[in-house]
Amino acid sequence: MAVVEYSPRILVVDDEPHIRAVIGATLEKNSYITIEAATGTEAMEILNKDPHFDLILTDIMMKGMDGMGLLEQVKLTHPEIPLVMVTAIHDIAVAILAMRKGAYDYLLKPFEREQLLAVIKRALEHRSLVKQNQIYQQNLEHLVAARTEMLNKTMTDLERSYDITLEALGDALDMKDAETEGHSRRVTAFTITLARAMGLSHEVIKVIARGAFLHDIGKMAIPDAILLKSAGLTPEEIFIVQEHCLRGYQILQKIPFLKESAEIVYAHQEHFDGSGYPRGLVGTQIPLGARIFGVADALDAITSNRPYRPARSFEEARAEILRCSGTQFDPSVVEVFLGVPPSLWLELGGEIHTKNHSFSTFDFTSGKFQNSRMESLLSRHLSGKTK
Repeated sequence: MAVVEYSPRILVVDDEPHIRAVIGATLEKNSYITIEAATGTEAMEILNKDPHFDLILTDIMMKGMDGMGLLEQVKLTHPEIPLVMVTAIHDIAVAILAMRKGAYDYLLKPFEREQLLAVIKRALEHRSLVKQNQIYQQNLEHLVAARTEMLNKTMTDLERSYDITLEALGDALDMKDAETEGHSRRVTAFTITLARAMGLSHEVIKVIARGAFLHDIGKMAIPDAILLKSAGLTPEEIFIVQEHCLRGYQILQKIPFLKESAEIVYAHQEHFDGSGYPRGLVGTQIPLGARIFGVADALDAITSNRPYRPARSFEEARAEILRCSGTQFDPSVVEVFLGVPPSLWLELGGEIHTKNHSFSTFDFTSGKFQNSRMESLLSRHLSGKTK
């Protein structure tokens, strides 16, 4: 296939017809394509209809829109096209001013053929380099965007793989303690609901959800003889069980993506008035995620069956949480809890109760429920409250 050579297109602007003709003839003999314009206004009309020019060669002194006016217009509308200004020797100061305003070069009248061709060659080479740089920049931007997208996908996949491991740990704990099977999922669903009702950000909710799901991970270090004991515990055994907050913190704070969530695990048995354990934190000393979890945990504990008592009603749970507002629970969290329709808590709890322990209730990465019905319920009830 024959290669078609590209001929640069040059717009020649001068109000003297014979000068345009001489310049045009000279350029065409050297394989350039020329279009002529008698004024700056005419040149702009041509450019607006057909902007595909490689160079503009324009006189400075013209009637109507002069070369300076044309320069200003071109720099606004077609900044990629270089301009070479043509001027008489007594207008050299004007030519220098034009270059300061963005003209590529200037020619002094009268000029020789070789001077004209040399200036045009330099200007076209400059334009070629500018175009190559633009292409390079565009390619680089595309490459960066592609690599960034790839990196983001990798990070999302990695985060999801972490969360799958996290879910497996939570499920292992639930299976170890059959009395509370499904508790981790239910209390996490309730915690996410409260956090979203409080308008917390997506990133904060991810941290809180992970902490809620793994709140009892420290119980892995508690001997089964104590953890599964049906009779009452001795004071020594109670102390060992209470150590699960610290043990859970020690386990999770070694894992980079769970460092913040570890703080929630450490504080999830603290009470707002300082009567909790293990550190006796008071009020806002307790991480917000742990304060939210406390209300969610109480809701699930009261409304779930236990070997020593049957499940109590939501109304009883609501009354108990309200009674303990300011002592066990943060009043601001309780206020949000009371503002969520009772039907939502009942439906969320019931939806998880009907699934086996391996049911994937939520996606930690997105902070949303994977069950479309649950997500629809929550989104509808909390419309306008989430960020």
